[in-house]
Amino acid sequence: MPRLAVLVLMLSGCAHGTLTGEQAHAKVSQGAFLLDVRSPGEFAEGHLAGAVNVPVNELEATLSSLPVDRNREIVVYCRSGLRSSRARTILLKAGFAKVGDLGGMSNWR
Repeated sequence: MPRLAVLVLMLSGCAHGTLTGEQAHAKVSQGAFLLDVRSPGEFAEGHLAGAVNVPVNELEATLSSLPVDRNREIVVYCRSGLRSSRARTILLKAGFAKVGDLGGMSNWR
């Protein structure tokens, strides 16, 4: 598959489920679980208030320890949006029904 086609597919997949900062704020204020999928070091340097840190590379192995039921809304974020998109896919495949992707933490504003 040509590189451009792969890039278009990746970008179109990332757009699905993407939240604006305003939408993410509303969901979290209504009780959504806020999930930071960056590394522990990045999380320690600063994170959104109330967020729980589970690095994306550990997410599949720790799904059962997430303190949410599969019908509770989840808002996931990272630094740039790549890891949060991957995390959203993992969570949806695991049966979590309502997963929104904020993308990068800077989108929170």
